Amino acid sequence: MNLLRTEFRKILPYRTFWVILGIYVLLLLLVLYVSRNVTISGQSLGNSLYEFPGLWGRFTYIAYFFNLLLGILVIVLVTDEYSFRTIRQQVIDGRSRAEVVLAKFYVVLGLSVFSTVFLLVLGLFFGLFFSSSKSFSAVLGQIDHLSYFFVQSVGYMALAMFFAFLIRKSGLAIIAFLAWSKIVEPILHLQLDDSIDKYMPMKVFSSLTPTPGQEIIDQLTTPTMALTPAWAVLPALGYIALLLLGAILLVRFKDL
Repeated sequence: MNLLRTEFRKILPYRTFWVILGIYVLLLLLVLYVSRNVTISGQSLGNSLYEFPGLWGRFTYIAYFFNLLLGILVIVLVTDEYSFRTIRQQVIDGRSRAEVVLAKFYVVLGLSVFSTVFLLVLGLFFGLFFSSSKSFSAVLGQIDHLSYFFVQSVGYMALAMFFAFLIRKSGLAIIAFLAWSKIVEPILHLQLDDSIDKYMPMKVFSSLTPTPGQEIIDQLTTPTMALTPAWAVLPALGYIALLLLGAILLVRFKDL
């Protein structure tokens, strides 16, 4: 708690933090609202997007794309510490190198809690306003998607944190993070057998919030080889632990 309290004392007055977080909130709210106008096979989604209990799977799938923005925020927070040499000062003042990384990881957990709770509030707002079914069982049905989204959010930001400690420059770290997420690993997917490919980090994280209606799509096309959200949790937690350990080792054995 002391580590987290110290981190938030640094973050709360930081304008860039609030700007990026504000963009995240506004964009997610806007996209969830305008998605009702999306047309599929000539038919608008309309209020069906907000129907319980399927709302939770649809909302977490949309929110999944915004994890990249939270990852960029984490990179900025970590690399700024190197730019202003505050990490070195923390170690001089008695904080261990492992605690330096753990403090940032606690921020990751805090941001993941925020994004999950924010998605919960948005889901309840849109669902209770537009859904035709508002029973207790309907509202809570499939709400476990939020727990999968939380793990996914932590995973994306843990990856971003690792690149930040590895590269230490915000611009280069952001490029590396986006390149791995959107270019490098997708290319690797094409080269690997499906039985191995489904265990790749980004594939595991994305499996936590599958495309709504994927089972119908698989009936019409070649079935997608991916873990179910429940089966993806354990390897996702394993990757998070490895990324955290990797960041600790980078800080421990590299000059500050």
